[in-house]
Amino acid sequence: MCRLMCTRVVWPDANGSVIVGRNMDFHMDLLTNLWKYPRGMKRTDGVEGNLTWTSKYGSVVATAFDLIGTDGMNEKGFAGHILWLVESEYGKPEAQATQLSQAVWLQYYLDNFATVAEAVEWTNQSQVEIAQLFDPTGHIVPTLHLALDDATGDSAIIEYTDGKPTVYHNRDYKVMTNSPTFDKQLELVAQVQGLGGDKPLPGSTLASDRFARASYYVEQQVQPKTQLDAIAAMFSIIRNAAQPFREPEPGHPEASKTIWQVVLDLTNRRYVFESTTRPSTVWVDLDELSFNEGTKVLRLDLVGRLALEGGLAGNVSHSFHDVGEVATEVLATGMTALEWVAKKQDDFVAIKKAVQDLVGKKKPVAAQ
Repeated sequence: MCRLMCTRVVWPDANGSVIVGRNMDFHMDLLTNLWKYPRGMKRTDGVEGNLTWTSKYGSVVATAFDLIGTDGMNEKGFAGHILWLVESEYGKPEAQATQLSQAVWLQYYLDNFATVAEAVEWTNQSQVEIAQLFDPTGHIVPTLHLALDDATGDSAIIEYTDGKPTVYHNRDYKVMTNSPTFDKQLELVAQVQGLGGDKPLPGSTLASDRFARASYYVEQQVQPKTQLDAIAAMFSIIRNAAQPFREPEPGHPEASKTIWQVVLDLTNRRYVFESTTRPSTVWVDLDELSFNEGTKVLRLDLVGRLALEGGLAGNVSHSFHDVGEVATEVLATGMTALEWVAKKQDDFVAIKKAVQDLVGKKKPVAAQ
């Protein structure tokens, strides 16, 4: 079973800017594009429809298969990052509970909050519950956690291990990777030399080792003289925590290669994207986009137009395009199908068991 294994790092004091880096690790191409969403979009929770909202802020979002938001930043410099956490247990939400589908979990936060503090307050008050989707790449039920950061340098991690949100909120929480849960990651990293302990800095691709390296190197940075220096420094940190292309490690089939990485300047609202399979760096300056209510949803085609030679490169803020009504309807249908399948998980399990029981009871055909 291949899983999403990623790293997120916040550098809150990069000479007056807040810089964030993130690796996306997965076993296959997620066909990631960037989308521009304006203010004033009407949305629903993707579950029972009890929670509806109109987006207060516009955002730029990196998606998986143009359906699921995985990473993004809104026009206020508030950002979110979805990563894998195998220990996640979302429970069975009550029908009347405040819920969000995993597909819109990140988008709700980008649509509604300007700061981490606002997001944390709402999360604690609402006790929002998360409804799982099926992973369209392998019929795996995704188990995810969410990292948040903003232009003040604040940070939070939201995890679900008993059906309810556990929120770790502190400006000092600069790194998030994967297993174990965040509280245990803090215990492990404190054993490393330079971070409170005496163990050498580890070098494997284990999530706990990537957590230690990212934590160590973000503390070792010198103040950048320019934004370019800051972005380059963050790329160096997340590349050190990246996972090379390789055969799965013995005993670790969940190990996944890094397929893309992003660096965000939350202060100056710049979103930098770099693919490892189509290695060319592009960036979007949110200040050059219109997020006015009534403007169109636009897509930046990274799947078809990002290439090492002859493709997109540099500032691509003006390269977003309208995908048209037909494509929008197809994507909406795909999202509805994902959410419908997720709601029928128990039914599918029962059917599978019934078929297995039936097959097991069939008498073998005698040899002729």
